[in-house]
Amino acid sequence: MDLAFTDDQEALRASLRDFFDSESPPAVVRAAEPLGFDPDLWRKVVEMGLPAVPVPAGLGGGGAGLLELAVAAECLGRTLAPVPLVEAAAATALLAEAAPDHPWTARAVAGDLLPTLALRPAAGGVARLVPAGAVADVVVALRDGALVATRAPGPDGAAPARDRAVPNLGSMPIADLPLDGGETVVLAEGPAAAAAHAGAVRRWEALTGAALTGLAARVLELGVEYVLERRAFGILIGGFQTVQHRLADDATALEGARLLAYKAAWAHDAGTPDAGELATMALLFAADTAYAAAADSLHMHGGYGYTLEYDVQLYFRRAKAWPLVAGDRRAAYAGLPRRLFGAASPTTAGV
Repeated sequence: MDLAFTDDQEALRASLRDFFDSESPPAVVRAAEPLGFDPDLWRKVVEMGLPAVPVPAGLGGGGAGLLELAVAAECLGRTLAPVPLVEAAAATALLAEAAPDHPWTARAVAGDLLPTLALRPAAGGVARLVPAGAVADVVVALRDGALVATRAPGPDGAAPARDRAVPNLGSMPIADLPLDGGETVVLAEGPAAAAAHAGAVRRWEALTGAALTGLAARVLELGVEYVLERRAFGILIGGFQTVQHRLADDATALEGARLLAYKAAWAHDAGTPDAGELATMALLFAADTAYAAAADSLHMHGGYGYTLEYDVQLYFRRAKAWPLVAGDRRAAYAGLPRRLFGAASPTTAGV
């Protein structure tokens, strides 16, 4: 695996870094709370074609890979941009694969329709805690063994369903969406439906892992900036060895998280057999890394870190909340060995 970005990827990263730094400063993030969605910023993201980056050019998309989208996700995470790029991109790619000729796919690629992905199968006809469900026009979900796309009903049948937003620590536009009240299209059934949905969830995991590395990088910078300004006992607190060691540990973990996130995106584009497992690993490790970096940075801010006036709390809350949408991380960790190596053999089960 070549770890170096191409010239085009470097240019993309520089351009997106400038874009999100300019368009999503902390004031924009705060103004978007508690829903966590800025429609003006989303319009600009759509105009750049970012949600359709992995869609084939023949369908009107960017014709690029998940690696390029991971670059965008990391830049988004650095600024906590209040737009559902990860969810929309995963759902748009799934629509392009499962229903390339459907009008909803064309509208999603064009940016006229905001789709999202339910990460878990629906229960009782309801998709629970759908990321971006409170602002999406269409939700793609597994229901009774079928992969369906349902127009997300809002007040009086209008979309999106912002009245169903579930309050949460990270100010995310998540919602519980019924799949029986709106127009529904069956995209696939049986094993094909489960496989298509699993593939889309893995894309979401890889991209969320990349976004969390961006979050971790910026919150670590906030911590370093503060300890180089704050004095205690007449010296900068950045001179204390305990502070230095914790920041060094966070920086080391960050490099590992970034490497794993981009390896997962590369593996998806290369079609390697372990691409799905790498996506889950990227999410899990990035989640742990982002939370540790945010917690350390907040702690080093002292009591100031908990106040709304300081930016570090914005990162701390999202470092905790973003991964929770995927469910119990302990269960995901426990399931990885079986996914990687299969069931334990009788000779090794007790080892």
